[in-house]
Amino acid sequence: MILDHIDLRVGDLERARAFYGAWLPLLGLSEHDEDHGWVEFSSPHRLGPFFSLIEDSSHRPGHTRIAFGAESRVAVDTAAAAAAGAGAIGMEGPAPCPEYTPDYYAAFFADPDGNLLEICHRGDA
Repeated sequence: MILDHIDLRVGDLERARAFYGAWLPLLGLSEHDEDHGWVEFSSPHRLGPFFSLIEDSSHRPGHTRIAFGAESRVAVDTAAAAAAGAGAIGMEGPAPCPEYTPDYYAAFFADPDGNLLEICHRGDA
């Protein structure tokens, strides 16, 4: 099975757009907005999986975590710094996480709505 897309509910679409727009492009996901009432981040040519933000004023975050893969530890560091600068909540790392796998490297945080997120890299790079 291949992941096709994620539709994440957020309480404030413009706040979420600014937060995710600060660091998702560093992982290769560009913003595409076609005025459908949601914001979509995908590859530059819109091929492959996408991540969309949908406003829902009654949204309450759960315990589900969404992890974004990065091509290197440097990419994790760069995107995590951008997320922190954009208002990430409870930033942990970036740091090695050998309890997962020997070369796992990640940062853990929440978005301004409290949705749990991670940026990770598997392997030495």
